[in-house]
This record gives sequence, C-alpha cells and structure tokens, in this order.
Amino acid sequence: MPGDELDPELDRVWKALSDSTRRSILDLLRQGPRTTTQIVDAFPHLSRFGVMKHIDVLREAGLIQTREERRQRINSLNVVPIRKIYERWVGRFEELWTSNLLRIKEDAEAKAFEGQVRVSERKPRK
Repeated sequence: MPGDELDPELDRVWKALSDSTRRSILDLLRQGPRTTTQIVDAFPHLSRFGVMKHIDVLREAGLIQTREERRQRINSLNVVPIRKIYERWVGRFEELWTSNLLRIKEDAEAKAFEGQVRVSERKPRK
C-alpha cells in the first residue's frame, strides 16, 4: 500500500514461497518436525544437494527452524513469517471482502424476497 516501507525480511519470505518444492517442504513440516534426511527422502526426484539448497532458502527466510540433536538436524516449521504476510497482505483486505460478501448476500436475499412477494400477489385463475 502507498506509504508502506519495504520489508526485506518479507521479501525473503515471498521469494522462498515462490518455489513449489519449497512450499511442498513446508507442507511436509506442517505435519510435524522432520530430520533433514526425512525431508530429502520425501523428494526422491531431487538430489540431496538440491533439497539442502531449498532448506537453506527456507531457513534464511525464517520459515524453518533447525536444531541439532546428536548427529541429526531436526527441522520444524516457523509460522511467524507467514503470519506477518497474512497480517500485511490478507488482513488489510479482510474487512473489504467481508463487507462486499455481506452486501451480495443482502442483495440476493432482497431479490428472493421480491420474487416471493410477486408470486403471492398473483391472482389465481378460475
């Protein structure tokens, strides 16, 4: 919106979300934390290196948090950046959408009521 300052943090999130493989990784992590190996195994059509690059982009955007447990890296979804996008881009339009949908509903109900009144005003034929 005019007057809003650019947010490099959100730009990284948008860039990360622009790739379908990265969105698929996030969908996988929505089900729960996964080791890096489990994520790599979920994408057999990609090389380990390719999946690791996608994970790095998601990590840099703050969409994935990684902790080390023994010799494994456990990756989990961080929804905070997605919430920020929602608040910045979707939340601002929510009131507009709601008022427009309410107006459409009211118009449809008014037309339906008018149609019922016209039908009931007709005189029966003899």
